[in-house]
Amino acid sequence: MKRTASTYLVSGVAIAVAVAAPFCMPLNIATEILIYGIFALATYLLVSVAGLYSFGQAAFFGVGGYVAGYVFINTDLPLLAGILLAALGSAAVALVVGMISIKRTGIYFMMLTFAFNQMIYYLAYSLHSVTGGEDGLGGIRRPDLDIPGLGTLDLSSHLNFYIFAAVLFVAIFAALYQTMNSPLGLVLNAAKQNARRTASLGYSVYRAQLLAFVVAGAASGVAGALFALLYRIMPIDAISWTNSGTAVFMVIIGGMSSIFGPIIGAALFIWLQGFFSLVWARWPLLFGVFIILVVLFLKGGAIELFERVRRLGGARVQQRSAP
Repeated sequence: MKRTASTYLVSGVAIAVAVAAPFCMPLNIATEILIYGIFALATYLLVSVAGLYSFGQAAFFGVGGYVAGYVFINTDLPLLAGILLAALGSAAVALVVGMISIKRTGIYFMMLTFAFNQMIYYLAYSLHSVTGGEDGLGGIRRPDLDIPGLGTLDLSSHLNFYIFAAVLFVAIFAALYQTMNSPLGLVLNAAKQNARRTASLGYSVYRAQLLAFVVAGAASGVAGALFALLYRIMPIDAISWTNSGTAVFMVIIGGMSSIFGPIIGAALFIWLQGFFSLVWARWPLLFGVFIILVVLFLKGGAIELFERVRRLGGARVQQRSAP
């Protein structure tokens, strides 16, 4: 009962954030933040909960985008069917990659996921007839959403598409939160601390980590599908290893101590990209300095900063109320 109540509470916060976002920024930026929020949450499951630093998540993001794009260009399948196929396609690729990569730990796991990401990137680059190659897969159809008993939602409207993306964001957020607080999440946390001891207690660390890897891959695939639908093109850069690094940076910037960290990190990352690009043409240098400062002086990310401010405010209130 407590777990269910907690899920409702954090989901309520996620809903509040999704409702407020369009009033604070342009709709396309708010939608992109939700999409990358899903991507960052999937990476958070691996990095913070399971202790698996994957640099291959962009492969699953890209597979989801390409599958959805190909389906919506070449078939008349409904919207949810295409997104489901994107999730399943990414999950299948994640299963194959995970079965090999998870057998190694630490830097070897990171390098294997990076290598698989590069292999899938060059495969997408070479299959021009399917993926569009270096030009990307353009002309992606954005189908309407048929809602039984309510009618049809026209997703050509930016607001309607934002609402659709927000619903998926909240659903995936709640599902991942439930997963992290389930027995699977406990096994993953225990394995992160001491894999050998966890295995000695009778738990299959390999299966737990593989399941988490597949779940994260499926969620990344949904994010990729939404990205393709948002811009109606799936660029080759979206499957590059640099996009994997982007997801990891979002988790670090936001903080790994809370599930809200990757969401805050996604919002900061996207907003700062736009801000720094207005300040200087060579904005990646400014962004690099920002990330270095976060790593050096704010290891807990934005969440740690909020906690410091909260504690400071609480201390001042106590001082004022003291006789």
